[in-house]
Amino acid sequence: MKLYSPISAGRGALLIILAGYLLFSSCSEDLLNKYPLDQITSESFFSSAEDLELYANRFYPLLTADAGYFFTIMIDQNSDNMAPSAFDPRLAGVRTVPPSGGDWEWSDIRQANYFLEHCNKAQGAESEINHYIGEVRFFRAYLYFNKVKIFGDVPWVSKPLTTNSPELMGPRTRRDIVVDSILADLDVAISYLKSVEEANPFRINKQVAMLLKARICLYEGTWEKYHQNDPFGVQGSDGSALIQKAEATARQLMDMNIYSIYKGPAGDEYRSLFNQLDYSGNPEVMLWKHFDLSLKIVNNVSRSLSGGGGNTGVTKGLIDSYLCTDGKPISVSPDFHGYGSLLEEFSDRDPRLSQTIYKKGDYQTQNGPGGAFIQFGLPPIDQNGPFRSTTGYSLRKGINNEYTQQTAENIGTKGSIIFRYAEALLIYAEAKAELGTLTQADADISVNLLRDRVNMPHLDINDIATDPRWDFPDLSPVINEVRRERRVEMAFEGTRWDDIARWKADGLIVNKRPRGVKYIGSDLEGAYKDANGNPTITIGVNLFVDEDGFVDPYQAFLPNGYKFNPSRDYLAPIPSNEITLNPNLKQNPGW
Repeated sequence: MKLYSPISAGRGALLIILAGYLLFSSCSEDLLNKYPLDQITSESFFSSAEDLELYANRFYPLLTADAGYFFTIMIDQNSDNMAPSAFDPRLAGVRTVPPSGGDWEWSDIRQANYFLEHCNKAQGAESEINHYIGEVRFFRAYLYFNKVKIFGDVPWVSKPLTTNSPELMGPRTRRDIVVDSILADLDVAISYLKSVEEANPFRINKQVAMLLKARICLYEGTWEKYHQNDPFGVQGSDGSALIQKAEATARQLMDMNIYSIYKGPAGDEYRSLFNQLDYSGNPEVMLWKHFDLSLKIVNNVSRSLSGGGGNTGVTKGLIDSYLCTDGKPISVSPDFHGYGSLLEEFSDRDPRLSQTIYKKGDYQTQNGPGGAFIQFGLPPIDQNGPFRSTTGYSLRKGINNEYTQQTAENIGTKGSIIFRYAEALLIYAEAKAELGTLTQADADISVNLLRDRVNMPHLDINDIATDPRWDFPDLSPVINEVRRERRVEMAFEGTRWDDIARWKADGLIVNKRPRGVKYIGSDLEGAYKDANGNPTITIGVNLFVDEDGFVDPYQAFLPNGYKFNPSRDYLAPIPSNEITLNPNLKQNPGW
């Protein structure tokens, strides 16, 4: 599905311009916000399916997608997958209670409620009216799910409030009740939305709503399972009912046989999924955002990151997660060649590794003036600002190498994937593993389809090599391997913090610092020199390494590692002014 202009070809020019603005504007002040909701009355609006479509357009920019200098692949900087130059305050445990803001903002949900209160007055074909009602139900669920992930319990409000509404002074609603309401919204959306075969290809459809439902059920089910004995859990629930719903919904989507796993050309089977300009007809992409230079709808992903810098870096922890080509982890595989160079480290590894991270010889820029090509050489660990790699592991996934995508600011038109089918397969496999019911047949129609893309050995659930470095040694081998697969497949797609949170995986970060490439004792040591042959790296000044010679970017300012507080930091604080205004709001634990 293509997220572009949701206006059909026969609409007037004014509506096309309006909808394009609503859909593509990267700022929060969209056109509808310039007119108070009270001026959009049910008498003058909401009279037709066309009105509902136009109103629903305002929610599309709320979906997570690239925009200008906002890159979805950088969301993982809030997790153990990346180490940006400025560490994440949540992981470091240094957040404070803000007086206001802090994502405690409800205008988008209010506008969804306003729509849902008046939409039934529209006249026209029932299927058209229902579709747009389904869209806004989807978006209200999407928005509320984000609130639950941030704050836990939140007020559930299903109608637009006025300054006199008593609900303004109401307490927070228990998260399980809110989640039930979210899923009720999605059930209505799924029943109302057109299937992908019938829907306008530029809009939310039934299958996208099913994937969101499966995602939410897995998130909340595993949250309740692993947080059931702490203050963030749901009393009396182990999450199993929601995990079962996640499994069933993902399987229903799989059984539709609408989507399949994309496989690119040899040597680029995985990476080529993430650098395309146009995803029309791609069998795996369910929803994406289109960019158009003529409309000044652009992003700077490829320009900013093609040099291997971005003032961030991928962590050794993620790199070490990739299996060797014999299907075994690096801790036990004879095919692991050590850290002497990136070429050695990546050799005989899951191909997704070398298609995700730059190594020597990879093209950074292709088809430049005169047919010029630029190849990756040394990781830019000696550079500054946006040209620097903090760890030496530089992002390659999601970057289009064409010169025309990199030569200037604000010309990039690489598409941005929002929902893809691989997630449904991972949800299904994880839900079955959590329930203890994953069979080899289940693995073969989920995890192993992803491995087939890059010709990796299948996961054999009866012959899993014991990894002494498993992230979750107290859990079953199959859960560990399904989680590994998710981390590798979904890297830099904004899911890693959510996974850490719902698995209660603070053990991966507390008192730890992220590491980067091997410097001392590798081919990088002594290789950095300026034009006069002088070294550009001084250990302890512009590069820090640990006792084993690995780059240690936070050594100077987080000497004791991340101080994430498991009794507090899984949820964000409610702004203090909100509690002053409404004493019925209770602060989150630890704040």
